[in-house]
Amino acid sequence: MKIAFFSSKAYDHQFFQQANQSHQREMFFFDAQLNLDTAILAEDCPVICLFVNDQAPAPVLEKLAAQGTKLIALRSAGYNNVDLKTAADLGLKVVHVPSYSPHAVAEHTVGLILALNRKLYRAYNRVRDDNFSLEGLLGFDLHGTTVGVIGTGKIGLAFAQIMNGFGCHLLGYDAFPNDKFTAIGQALYVSLNELLAHSDIISLHCPLLPETHYLINTNTIAQMKPGVMLINTSRGHLIDTQAVIQGIKSHKIGFLGIDVYEEEEELFFTDHSNTIIQDDTFQLLQSFPNVMITAHQGFFTHNALQTIAATTLANIAEFEQNKPLTYQVMCPH
Repeated sequence: MKIAFFSSKAYDHQFFQQANQSHQREMFFFDAQLNLDTAILAEDCPVICLFVNDQAPAPVLEKLAAQGTKLIALRSAGYNNVDLKTAADLGLKVVHVPSYSPHAVAEHTVGLILALNRKLYRAYNRVRDDNFSLEGLLGFDLHGTTVGVIGTGKIGLAFAQIMNGFGCHLLGYDAFPNDKFTAIGQALYVSLNELLAHSDIISLHCPLLPETHYLINTNTIAQMKPGVMLINTSRGHLIDTQAVIQGIKSHKIGFLGIDVYEEEEELFFTDHSNTIIQDDTFQLLQSFPNVMITAHQGFFTHNALQTIAATTLANIAEFEQNKPLTYQVMCPH
C-alpha cells in the first residue's frame, strides 16, 4: 500500500515513521502542496495523505482518480479543502482525524489570551534590551471577565473548562448545544447576539461551513463590546479580515489573537524570512501592536502528532482490509 504525503515536514516524517513500525507501509513524503500541477507526484499511489492547506477541488480529484488513487486520508479534522461531492462521484473515499488533542488547541488559545492581555511579547523583548519599564504593559484580571465560546465541541469544551478555572463567566453559542458545556460552573448558552454584546473575550471553535463563513464580519463586530478581545484558533475563513482591520482601527476590537488566517495557504508552514511577503493585508495585521499571530501551531504538540499519525494509519488499515471506515467523511446531502 503506497501512501503519498503532501505538505509534509520533518515532524511528519518522524511521527509517521514511528507509527508505521506496526504497519510497514511504503510512504513517500513530498514538501509540495497538493494542486493540479503536483498531483502527478501521487501516480500509482492508492492513498494520498493531505493536510489543511492542500487543495483537492474537482480537477485535482479527477486527475488523482485517473492515476489510481482510491483513498484520501486527511491528517486533520477539517475537510473543507476537499470537494466531497466530486470525490463521491469518482468513488474516492475520504477519511479524517476528527479528534487528536483538543487540549493542544485549547491551551494554545489560552496562551494567546495571556500573551495579549499581559503584553508578554513586548515584556520579553524589553527585558532582553535591559528596559524594565512597565509603561504600556497594563493588563486586566481574567477572573470575573465574561468569555464567549462560539462552538462547544471538544476543543471549545476544553477551552471553556480552562477559562472556568480562571474564574471567568462563560457564555456559549452552538447550533448543537452540548450538555457538558452547561455542566461547567455557571456556563450558559445564549443567542449569538447576546454573546457578542456581553463578552469581554470571544473565542472561535466552530467548523468552517457555509453558515459560518465570515461569521465575524462588519455586522457582528458592531454588536461587540468596545475593546473586546477576539481569538481565532479554528478556521481562517471564519473571520472577514478586512472587517476586523476596520474594527481594530476603530478601537472596537482591542485585541486580536489568531492562529489561522483566511489566506494562509501561501504563507504558513514555510520559511519566508528571506523573501518579501506580497500579502498586504497580512502585513498590515502584523503592524498593529495589539495583534498576535501564530502560524497554525495550535495542534503542534507531541501528543497530537502521535494521535494524528496513529489514527491516519488506522484509517488506511481499515480501507485496506475493506472494513467500515470509522472516520469516513460523507458528502452532505
